[in-house]
Amino acid sequence: MVTRRCPSDAARRAMRIALVLTDNDGVLTDGVVHVAATGELTKAYSVRDGMGVERLRERGIATGVLTREPPDLIAPRAAKLALRHLWTGVRDKHAQLGRILDDTGLGLDQLAGIGDDVNDLAILEAIGEVGLTAAPADAMPAVRDTVHYICDAPGGRGAFREFAEWLLHLRTQPEGLR
Repeated sequence: MVTRRCPSDAARRAMRIALVLTDNDGVLTDGVVHVAATGELTKAYSVRDGMGVERLRERGIATGVLTREPPDLIAPRAAKLALRHLWTGVRDKHAQLGRILDDTGLGLDQLAGIGDDVNDLAILEAIGEVGLTAAPADAMPAVRDTVHYICDAPGGRGAFREFAEWLLHLRTQPEGLR
């Protein structure tokens, strides 16, 4: 685990988190797209990351996917994980932030986010002002330099789960550290 710019009030922030936003490619997947001879596209997902979604949900924290991918590539996985929040085909993730807040009825301070590439930077910076942010180990350097937590695990190999566990751990900190 590597933390950078971790706010001194991280445990207090973690207590407010009600929704973790995640990118799909590069966070929930390793960013590789398999193309069959028929043209069918497939992606691989980690069951450990799926358990991270479940562990968050058990503690009252929802997970939402925010991706520029079309819905057909992510919808089956989102359904399997029983995700209530799925925003697909989003080219400007920061511009989507207002809609996310409207759709969920949450405040910015109730969000956490994890992303891996430059198209995630603006929304991670916005969330990072009052929420908590992370990046997989193999995220682009600009993203790693922006977030509060850098996972040991790469995208598609447990990074989401690691971030979920970090958030849950922060929520167990003694009251004096909040």
